[in-house]
Amino acid sequence: MQTINELDAASATAPIAVNGKVKPPLRRPNAELRSREHLTGDEVEALLRAARGMGRHGQRNATLLLLMFRHGLRVSEAIALRWDAVDLKQGLLHVTRLKHGTPSTHPLRGPELRALRALRAEWPDSPYVFCSERGGPMTSSNVRKLVAAAGVEARLPFAAHPHMLRHALGYKLASDGVDTRAIQLYLGHRSITHTAHYTALAPGRFDGFFQD
Repeated sequence: MQTINELDAASATAPIAVNGKVKPPLRRPNAELRSREHLTGDEVEALLRAARGMGRHGQRNATLLLLMFRHGLRVSEAIALRWDAVDLKQGLLHVTRLKHGTPSTHPLRGPELRALRALRAEWPDSPYVFCSERGGPMTSSNVRKLVAAAGVEARLPFAAHPHMLRHALGYKLASDGVDTRAIQLYLGHRSITHTAHYTALAPGRFDGFFQD
């Protein structure tokens, strides 16, 4: 026999009938699923290692997550990324932001350049940086499933989702003491209010409160 708590949990995710029509189950708040919405540096590294070892396309998987983290790419921005936005010779990435975000040009560092060159050699005919076996762009569902599976493989203590990589970048830059305005421009935020969420939780802002 189910306990009261089990019945409550089941009812929270059960379809809801309204006027004879069944609505989809209510989505549980993020706070009930995990204690935070960003990854630490060690967790990002663990996720990348796990993605690299998954299936035949480990190189593509790891490169995808690396760029999503280092450039704060949303899923929709990552899967829409084309090779004409990547300058391997100059080491530049032209980032087009969605959600009315501000576009920008980011430098590409050594690990990213090496990963992208290997990926280009593996998929020479596709205009998309991250593509499916048919040469078209990966889907958002592909990316969500990849991150979730990599999170399980990496033994993260919570369910991982792609936007955690963007949040991880924001918190890393804030913790490193990067200027809030620079973080805003790098992430493409229209309003600095969104960027302030990262700086508000940066541990460095409380340094010096106690001297013992």
